[in-house]
Amino acid sequence: MAFKISDLDDTQSPLLDHLIELRGRLVKAVLAFLVAFAICFYFADIIFGWLVRPLTQAFPAGQGQLIYTRLYEAFFVEVKVALFAAFFLAFPIIANQLWAFVAPGLYAKEKRAFLPFLIATPVLFTMGGALAYFVVMPLAFTWFLGFQGEAGGLQAQALPAMGDYLDLVMRFILAFGVSFLLPVLLLLLNRAGLVSREQLVSARRYVIVAIFAVAAVITPPDVISQIMLAVPLLVLFEGSLLLMKREEKRAADGRAEQENGTGGETSAVVSASEPTE
Repeated sequence: MAFKISDLDDTQSPLLDHLIELRGRLVKAVLAFLVAFAICFYFADIIFGWLVRPLTQAFPAGQGQLIYTRLYEAFFVEVKVALFAAFFLAFPIIANQLWAFVAPGLYAKEKRAFLPFLIATPVLFTMGGALAYFVVMPLAFTWFLGFQGEAGGLQAQALPAMGDYLDLVMRFILAFGVSFLLPVLLLLLNRAGLVSREQLVSARRYVIVAIFAVAAVITPPDVISQIMLAVPLLVLFEGSLLLMKREEKRAADGRAEQENGTGGETSAVVSASEPTE
């Protein structure tokens, strides 16, 4: 049985019913987040250990340590880790509740147009976060630790604090994850008619400068992470242009087929209306 997307609901519920439904879905989303937070807080040590692994690999074997200078810092680090992980764990349920509330007000064509973006958003975000975790952070941390040594007769040693390190890791993952949503943003703007492919092509040089400027702002102040964010963004930008070109070609082919079909029907009607001798 083929997957079928239903059209706009025929029922017209009053505003109060919509508000009650919205409240119910918000409650479900909050409950899902709270349950995810409880689970993640129980495993906060394991999750934080996984986040610390890039730093551990950057240090020489058997060296390196994390410190905390405030008695409550370690506890709040675990709370932040649990909140950070709970959002990702509960996101499918939160997104499903959002879609279930919005979908009845959309036509089938609008649903088919929006669903790919809903699916691509977590995929692209995960790709950006994975790039940050597995590639960028190990290289950046190794570069940061390269400044250890002797300075003015004193030994300069890296002693990262737990809270500062967690903030840096979250900044890396969020910066790369959100930045990888660039194709979703561009294609949505294009489908809404706010931006055309020709406008983006003509503004390509400005987009390149903007991408490097954004990479310099949202990433830590090192050249490695800035370049490793800017280059994938440029690839995603060019890929977005190719997708726009493909959609334009498909739309043009559809219009041509429709015009040919209409022309054929018109010719048939004219031929049928001509008197026979």
